[in-house]
Amino acid sequence: MKLHRLELTGFGPFRERQVVDFDAFDADGLFLISGRTGAGKSSILDGVSFALYGSVPRYEGGDRRLRSDHSFLTDPTEVRLEFTVGGTRWRVTRAPEYERPAKRGGGLTLEPARAELEEWVDDRWVGRAAKQREVGIALDEVLGLSAQQFQQVILLAQNKFSRFLLAANAERQQLLRTLFGTKRFEAYKDALDERRRDAQKRLDETGARVRTLLEVAEREVAAHDLHGTDKGDAPLESDVLGRKDAVERALARAEYRVDARGNERAVATSRAEAAAAEHRRLVQIAERLADLEKARTDLSARESESPEIDALRGRLDRARAAEALRAPVENATRAAGVLAAAQTDRRAAEDACNAAGGSPDDDLAATVDDLTSRIARAQAAAEAERDAAALGDAQQRRRDELAGLDEALRDLDAVLSAVPERRQRAAKQLAEARAIAGRHDDLAASRIDLAARLDAARSLERLTPRAADADAAYVDANAASAAASARVGELLRRRLRGYAGELAASLVDGEPCAVCGSTTHPRPAVHDSEPVTDDDLAAAEKARDDAAAAEKDAARAAAAAREAVTTAAATAGGRGADDLAAALADLDDELAAAAAARSRVDELTRDAEQIDALEADAVRETAALRERAGALREELATVEGTLQTARRAVEAARGDHESVAARIAADEELRRLAARLLEARRDEQTRREAADAAAGDRDARIADTVFETLDDVVAALLPAHETSRLAHRVEEHAAALNAARARALELELETVDAHVEPEALAAAARAAAEADEARSAAIAAEADSVNVATGLRDLVERIDAAAGAVASQAEDAAAITRLADTVAGRAPNTMKMDLETFVLAAELEEIVAAANLRLAEMSSGRYTLRHSDAKQARGAASGLSIEVLDAHTGRLRSPQSLSGGETFLASLALALGLAEVVTSRAGGIRLDTLFIDEGFGSLDPETLELAMRTLDELRAGGRIVGVISHVEAMKEQIPAQLVVEATPEGPSIVRQDVVAQPLG
Repeated sequence: MKLHRLELTGFGPFRERQVVDFDAFDADGLFLISGRTGAGKSSILDGVSFALYGSVPRYEGGDRRLRSDHSFLTDPTEVRLEFTVGGTRWRVTRAPEYERPAKRGGGLTLEPARAELEEWVDDRWVGRAAKQREVGIALDEVLGLSAQQFQQVILLAQNKFSRFLLAANAERQQLLRTLFGTKRFEAYKDALDERRRDAQKRLDETGARVRTLLEVAEREVAAHDLHGTDKGDAPLESDVLGRKDAVERALARAEYRVDARGNERAVATSRAEAAAAEHRRLVQIAERLADLEKARTDLSARESESPEIDALRGRLDRARAAEALRAPVENATRAAGVLAAAQTDRRAAEDACNAAGGSPDDDLAATVDDLTSRIARAQAAAEAERDAAALGDAQQRRRDELAGLDEALRDLDAVLSAVPERRQRAAKQLAEARAIAGRHDDLAASRIDLAARLDAARSLERLTPRAADADAAYVDANAASAAASARVGELLRRRLRGYAGELAASLVDGEPCAVCGSTTHPRPAVHDSEPVTDDDLAAAEKARDDAAAAEKDAARAAAAAREAVTTAAATAGGRGADDLAAALADLDDELAAAAAARSRVDELTRDAEQIDALEADAVRETAALRERAGALREELATVEGTLQTARRAVEAARGDHESVAARIAADEELRRLAARLLEARRDEQTRREAADAAAGDRDARIADTVFETLDDVVAALLPAHETSRLAHRVEEHAAALNAARARALELELETVDAHVEPEALAAAARAAAEADEARSAAIAAEADSVNVATGLRDLVERIDAAAGAVASQAEDAAAITRLADTVAGRAPNTMKMDLETFVLAAELEEIVAAANLRLAEMSSGRYTLRHSDAKQARGAASGLSIEVLDAHTGRLRSPQSLSGGETFLASLALALGLAEVVTSRAGGIRLDTLFIDEGFGSLDPETLELAMRTLDELRAGGRIVGVISHVEAMKEQIPAQLVVEATPEGPSIVRQDVVAQPLG
């Protein structure tokens, strides 16, 4: 980007139009903008920024402050800048909002802000945008830099570029975020937080299911007293693992209880006498023998089913074999059905042909051809028939038209006889209306004047008290403004008297003094009164500015109110509102009557004209109708002979039919039916061949199988569900038979040599009778314990499955949470650095590296900037700190510990490094113009020389560098200068020896 020409009119300290030609400094590359303090050096840069962005870096207020205080009310305010970007030359013109004299009515009016953007094309300026918003959008695309970026890379404004070096981490982060547009990384962090919350929600829902199952299991444990001997407090409701372990221990107790109930059953029997024990043994043997007998019976039953199963197996095998023939059989069946349908169609076609007079035994192709020839011969007769019908219809229409013409002629004769009387009556009414309408224009002019005077009289009644209130408000605002200005002066005087005390109040032990640099403060000054802080002074200044603005607004309001009262009184002419209203009402009545008469004149004039036109039209129409009637009579006589000849020809061609067209239609129908029968016979033959082929394929496939006939195949076919049922029945029987054989064999082996003597069993029965009741009770208790253990085991399995899902989801949630916390700068991110800060830290590292290339030379190798990502105190975000390495001490220092000159050099190097990085991120635009505002006054001669050498290097590649300073040494070293001088009258001027002519 290269600046060419800047024009300032009524802007800042400049009242008259001032021109700055930057192209005049191309040969030098480095130029100085000099002048006394307050002359307006920085206002040149303000003009550049305002032209490009509509704002200036030094002001936080609105555009009103940009207008020169030296400008007269009629003077314009405007800034125009010519510049080149990417080989295209542009010219932008802006004007802020300001007050100017009103063109009508006196007083002041607000001139709106305006903007215009033009492009230099084919040796002329072509407009591209003419509204503020459109100009702003266009310049954003052309420049590729925001206002913030522009002030950091091209316009290093006064007291601005050192801000980046000395800023706290939070302020530096905000500035870098604006320059590099990293706000999107904040959106990434928010998206991860949302995913973290969703994962936690899913985990909570699954955990709730686990807790619900645990509650059911715990109720079962409590209902059956399975807590056992657990000691200590019960697990908390939130301790899912503890509660799960407790349920698992209760399951173990339930299973143990099952075993215990079995043992109790044995114990109940063992407590019996020896006879009872023997009886139990004999009963067990008897049970085994009974089981053996039952198994033998079951095996016999299964074996007796074998013939039935064999039959089912054979049927299943035939069904599976027949299934392979299902497709050929179905294809043959479908082909036979299609053949039957074709035969039906053929028979229907024969019947239709017979009904129409044809014969199926005829040569159908020859019949179709003969009918086609006969139809063609009948077409000429049909055309004659249609012509005869059309001629008859035309003759009837002529007769009807002739009758209508005779009736119309009689009506026209009646109209012409009534015309003279109507013309005389219309002329009389027109003369009367014109006499009344003649006064309308005079009455209308009188009403406009009277209505204006009435409005002015009514406005005067409202405006008089308002003008008094506005004058009172102006007096109050004037007093308040004077008091606020006095308050600011008093605070400034107090602050000057106690500045040393104020500086002492800001000292902190261990931190360097801003004046001497010492970290110890043995004798700080004491403030002799309450200190005046920056906030106090800023508040007083704001109050003063607000009061001044209020006074100005009140003055304008009072002047406008007085002017409005004067104007209204003059217009009213001394008459009251009621008097004027009554006069206006009378005048409105007269004006309404004149307007009605004027409308009546126009209406009557049109009536007279219509009477004349009606008479002329009636005469013309009568002549035309008589001529048409004669022509119709001649046509009727001529066409009648032609019509009779055509009718005789049609009668001969029609034959026995109602018409020639009917005869053609009958022949066409017979031809269509004959063609249909011919096509049906061909289709039948095609379907018969297809049916024979399908039947042959089916029979060939059946011959290769175990089936003798088609009926055998159809009988063997089974539905799919029946085949599945038979297969299941066969497999089920085989499994049951094998199981019965295995059970019988097992019992045979168990009861080898086992037998029971009847005498021994009878002797033991008496002793076992009492033990039998105890054993029955023990068996019942055992069954109950088994049911409880089974139910509890099912709950534990479901709890384990749900807990496994919780573990999986907990792992996922933990991973997402760790990632979200790390990106957000929370633990386990020990550096407290979120994703956006990490990206900005990488950018800052590049900025520092670029800055050190110049700082090393400017500081003679003493100072090097270091990017630090050290963790900050009190939980602050880390990653954006800047430290200074002092080669003389080998230690790192805070940038705030540098002297004024050192701070300037470091800030300049950092600002240039920042400009390079931001430029590369903005698409690598070329920066052909650079400005640096102030800061050189704090440098000693040697350091100033190093700074000048750096500035000289910036000229490489055709770049122009503008420096704003009042340092005398720089005036001597930089011959190319732009001088800003304040004239004795107040406004400043720009003095430049060489100025090029503008384009266009």
